[in-house]
Amino acid sequence: MAVDVGAGQSRPLDGCRVIELGSTVAGPFCGRLLADFGADVVKVEQRHGDVVRTMGKRAGDRSLYAASILRNKRNLAIDLNRSEGQVLARRLCATADIVVENFKPGTLERWGLSYETLRSENPGLVLVRISGFGQDGPYSGRPGYGIVCEAVGGLREITGDPDRPPSRVAVSLTDYITGLYAAFGAVLALLARKSSGMGQVVDAALYESAFSFMEPHVPAFQQLGEIARRAGARLPDNAPNSLYPTADGHFIQITAVSDAIFARLMEVIHQPRLVQDPRFSTADARSDNVVALDIIIGAWTGTYELEFVEAKLHDASIPAARIYTMQDIFADPHFAAREAIVTATDPVLGPVAMTNVTPRLSSTPGKVNWPGRQTGEDTYSVLGDDLGMTRREVADLIEAGVLFAMDTDRADGQEPSGQQGEVN
Repeated sequence: MAVDVGAGQSRPLDGCRVIELGSTVAGPFCGRLLADFGADVVKVEQRHGDVVRTMGKRAGDRSLYAASILRNKRNLAIDLNRSEGQVLARRLCATADIVVENFKPGTLERWGLSYETLRSENPGLVLVRISGFGQDGPYSGRPGYGIVCEAVGGLREITGDPDRPPSRVAVSLTDYITGLYAAFGAVLALLARKSSGMGQVVDAALYESAFSFMEPHVPAFQQLGEIARRAGARLPDNAPNSLYPTADGHFIQITAVSDAIFARLMEVIHQPRLVQDPRFSTADARSDNVVALDIIIGAWTGTYELEFVEAKLHDASIPAARIYTMQDIFADPHFAAREAIVTATDPVLGPVAMTNVTPRLSSTPGKVNWPGRQTGEDTYSVLGDDLGMTRREVADLIEAGVLFAMDTDRADGQEPSGQQGEVN
């Protein structure tokens, strides 16, 4: 399922240079979004590699997660705890439009890479700072993984069933939310630079990103004293909108909250009289009587197998869907028709499947060029091409432990393998 947007077709961030100093998920996801849309992203890792390489499944010794989230980036390995490495990082930042970092606040300052230092050499620089609790405030010094900040931001409290402890989504959801906000902020800062000529700091906090998704619950507490709680499969104050069982042991999501769709649903389940029932005749009434309504709908869905239920609902133009597994997604004709899954060729793994670029732009779409490189795969070429260093200078720093290259035997002038990635 390949996407070919044309070798010569422009992308919105063509010509934009990004240095990605971050690690794990939020920073690399931000960098990946920028790279997908044309930015030249140089991923800077420590010698031991990004923590994301230890997450998710592996095929042999290759991280499948890294193959996707580190895609479209060149890869350089520097020991940022060494003064020589900090000098190289500062030189790279001087060439950049955007620097992305997601270390604990104060780390860049300790390395001599504060925004004041960086902008003195590069006034137009946009510094994206991703952290658990932001760059200031009483919690700013706390370490903050996404799931911890999801708990502080309130999102965790409303996730799961009400009769058990809070659950979680089985991906790094808040890291992704924050990475998305960070990339959005970076592009906004670039737009602002067009008129001001100056860069700025984008402060993206994990807890605030999670909290932003609590939007309907904030005024509800302030005005009514309502504390949002877990509601299981239901969406609070919105009915019918839940999972319903089928006779063959599956579940189907049905969302029929508008009056017109609700009327169609009642026709399908042979209960048209309920449209006039005072308990269900308005959206507010349906929310107030959601338990009784869900029992009625569940009694109908539970009589038939999933295929039948889904077909009847689709025929009536009622928003509904089975709960897809990854196997379902790979087999689904709609995913195939829209080429939602692409494969990029890894020199060891061969074709690696990954999500396609989102969102879709009609004239300047993004593109997957190559999968995530190995740690230090482009150390020689990045420092040679971008900073004008000789191969001997790079080799000496590798020998001193300041740099790492995937294959330190390349000081003979050979280019790193896999320099030109292809999408298949």
